[in-house]
Parts: sequence; structure tokens; C-alpha cells
Amino acid sequence: MKFFLLSDNIDTRMGLRLAGIEGVVVHEKHETLEALDRAMADSQIGIILMTEKLIRLCAETVYDYKLHRRTPLIVEIPDRHGSGDSGSIIAEYIKDAIGITI
Repeated sequence: MKFFLLSDNIDTRMGLRLAGIEGVVVHEKHETLEALDRAMADSQIGIILMTEKLIRLCAETVYDYKLHRRTPLIVEIPDRHGSGDSGSIIAEYIKDAIGITI
């Protein structure tokens, strides 16, 4: 099982590459969706790391994968554009999953 990164900036990709994590840099929604679909289809990938900006770019698809697929796990990571507001993201997941606003 390996990690894979979807990033919107080269600095994040280079930093994680130093830790041995491969990935791609994408900027447009269609590029992000194509890269995400390829990563989801790769049976060797167990965890997909995605920057906050890319998750916001294609949130519906990411949330659908998170709710309906067991693997690979999609993990949101902060980047230089990140708000660091993970609490509201978790609340959004709960709202989407079970319809309760906390």
C-alpha cells in the first residue's frame, strides 16, 4: 500500500517527494478529476493526499468517493492556500453523510 499526492503547487509535491510520496501537480477541475480517477483505480494506492484547494475544486466527487468507497482513503492536507479550518470540513462531512448539522 502506498501514498499518492494530488497537489495544486509544486512546493507541496516536492516536499512530499522528499518523503518518498509520488504525486502530480494539477490546476484545473478536469485535470484534478482525471488524476483522482486514475489514483482511485490503482490498487497499489491506499491513501490519496489532496490539498484543500483541489478538494474545494471538485468537492462533490471527493465526498462521493469518501462516502461510497472504502479504499483508497482520501485525506485532505493543508497547503499554502489552506485555511487550516478542519473543524468545519468535518462538520460538512457529517452533514453530508447523515444529514445532521453540528
